[in-house]
Amino acid sequence: MAGTGALPKPSYNASQYSGGRPSYPPQLFDFIASHTPSHLLAWDVGTGTGQAIPSLAECFKNVVGTDVHATQLDCAPKLPNVKYYETPRVLSFSDVEEKIAPESSIDLITVAQAMHWFDLTKFYEVVKWALKKPNGVIAAWCYTTPEVNEEVDAVFWPFYKGFAGPGWHETTSAVDDKYRSIDFPFEPVDGLSHTGPFEFKAEKMMRLEDFLAYIRSWSAYNAAKERGEEKLTDELIEKFKQAWLNDGKNEKIVNFPIYLRMGKVGNLK
Repeated sequence: MAGTGALPKPSYNASQYSGGRPSYPPQLFDFIASHTPSHLLAWDVGTGTGQAIPSLAECFKNVVGTDVHATQLDCAPKLPNVKYYETPRVLSFSDVEEKIAPESSIDLITVAQAMHWFDLTKFYEVVKWALKKPNGVIAAWCYTTPEVNEEVDAVFWPFYKGFAGPGWHETTSAVDDKYRSIDFPFEPVDGLSHTGPFEFKAEKMMRLEDFLAYIRSWSAYNAAKERGEEKLTDELIEKFKQAWLNDGKNEKIVNFPIYLRMGKVGNLK
């Protein structure tokens, strides 16, 4: 058996997750596509509500999005060249062949803001089995803490660093490190001298309500809620409100730094 090996996560309000998360900049996908030799099939693993799907669908003839949460897939964009499948946390190669593609036939595997949840040993078995040899590409990226302005960041950062719960620091440490230390046993793609991280930036226009929805979409926030803990207390929300509305404007541009690791499988023996 092999598979993504995703670690258990709490249930989500899928519409809240979709609305609270940033979309990704075109430059990210242009960069990935320009270093992927063939554009017939892309597989987005842990697709969630499909934030990466529309851009992948523009670059690739066919796209498959998979996730372990059917409720999230229900909120993903429906496009003519995209198929979605709910999958178990652990996939056999026969499962991948039946639902996604045969061995050595996928041009690109993407993982957007999810790979730090995976059992990477199991996941990479699937990646190396499924990607074309030698130039099939894996591209995995994360975004780090949002940047609003000095006042809001001064409230957000201590809250983020003080957030505690099962699995929180184990998973966020890889993101905070910009995926630099994450295990990534792949070769640089042609034309690049290393596998990253390569930096991009996503921008999202947000109101205070949107920013709080982003926090409420965190897996750790939802896990705390399931334990009966409310991390966004009335006192904290008031602090966010005062900082956010300090300039009299509710709509603000929020920046999410993005860090991409990308490589190819090469000639595996």
